[in-house]
Amino acid sequence: MRISARADYAVRAALQLAASLDDVPLKAEAIADAQDIPHKFLEGILNDMRRGGLVLSRRGGNGGYRLARPAESISIADVIRVVDGPLVSVRGVRPPELSYTGPAESLLPLWIAVRSNVREILDGVSLAEVASAQLPPRVSALADDPEAWVNP
Repeated sequence: MRISARADYAVRAALQLAASLDDVPLKAEAIADAQDIPHKFLEGILNDMRRGGLVLSRRGGNGGYRLARPAESISIADVIRVVDGPLVSVRGVRPPELSYTGPAESLLPLWIAVRSNVREILDGVSLAEVASAQLPPRVSALADDPEAWVNP
């Protein structure tokens, strides 16, 4: 699985909004500066997130962006799906739509298993958990394994 710059920026922007005190709207410029994200690129991402129902926007001097729902109810997967589409695809196709023959036949259950594990992690972690550095124990255990940090 590859996380695009667009997905990374979207998650970081959403985390900045999740950490905002008193649900005060944040200007795109402030988010971009805080997370070192190109401002124009972020504007497009925030618009996608608005259309996807993850953020609300308000114009004017007191305007800006804020989360549309509590950070506890928005998963990391929700953010990635809004800006990039399905979490796991093969050549742009969702695994259940694939078919293989011969020795490659068992690739399909492998891709389904990969998708299942990615979903389990990314759907199971909320913006609130990441923003507060309180990852679920299963995720922390995976990240604490020294082998997880080694490049093969």
